[in-house]
Amino acid sequence: MKRAVKLLSKFCLLTSAFCLAATSAAQGWTPSRNIDIIVSSGAGGAADREARETQKFLLKLPGMPAIAVTNRQGGSGTVAWTYVSQREGDAHVIATLNVALLTNQILGKTKITYKDFTPLAVLMNESVAAWTRSDSPITSAKELLARLKQSPASVSFGLSPGLGNQNHIVIGMIAKAAGVDPKALKIVVYSSGGQGMTAALGGHVDVWVGTLGGALNFSRKKGGLVRVLGVSAEQRQAGDAAEMPTFREQGIDAVYAAYRGFLGPAGLTEAQIAFWDQAFSTIVKDPEWKQAELKHAWGPGYLDSAATRKRLDKEYGELSETLKELGVIK
Repeated sequence: MKRAVKLLSKFCLLTSAFCLAATSAAQGWTPSRNIDIIVSSGAGGAADREARETQKFLLKLPGMPAIAVTNRQGGSGTVAWTYVSQREGDAHVIATLNVALLTNQILGKTKITYKDFTPLAVLMNESVAAWTRSDSPITSAKELLARLKQSPASVSFGLSPGLGNQNHIVIGMIAKAAGVDPKALKIVVYSSGGQGMTAALGGHVDVWVGTLGGALNFSRKKGGLVRVLGVSAEQRQAGDAAEMPTFREQGIDAVYAAYRGFLGPAGLTEAQIAFWDQAFSTIVKDPEWKQAELKHAWGPGYLDSAATRKRLDKEYGELSETLKELGVIK
């Protein structure tokens, strides 16, 4: 029986390799050298986790060359995206994609726009969590709101990698729920989630606002170092995150899910885009990808290159309105 299972597994693997080779031949493009994934923030953060987890799954695909992950932090992702924008037509260089690409443009932080790239995929949606150290006197989201009402600058918030991103948007929603001006809050910006969470654990900021996956690393089931005040999901998430309350269940209107994916330089051919469409659509169907989603608290949300472009167009308009409502821009 075991021998039969092994033979069947080998057959499936050979069949998969044959199909990928046939698909690649039909596309007319396959990588001719190693792939470089550029991460738009430092090590240890959400974009870094996304890149390194995706790297492992891409390397499982037959015929995929070596893949390096390179962190190019700075400017809320601008350093990384500037580098990629200079590699026009090179499908061997891809970068992490997140909300900051749009908000940087909306806030006027950069002249680079999302239309200067080739969207490749959205792989998942990700909720935001606000947490404190377990010994903090701030014991709940309602307690946080009460403190902000009394004195908006009495609580320091930490986020990464720049203002205007999904973490800042959720902070703005919290301020709005407290009835205070988001601009009156005390916010400290860190270049990466890893650096910022370390600072928060050291007591350098009162509340850390970042990805739910980051909060899981320090949750009660994994050491009890932090207390999650609220999660920006519509309902409680699965797995270890099930113990973490949402803002909504506490009567706070702070629901927001950020997308994460990948982009390439401008000027990619249809064949190059088709290659990446095939690669990304394959890895999200891998049963082990579902386990990775649970591990990192990623919500499913795969979009191919064409659908990703449409989502960016839609999100740009929606984010512009959201940031105006929150008083971040005029």
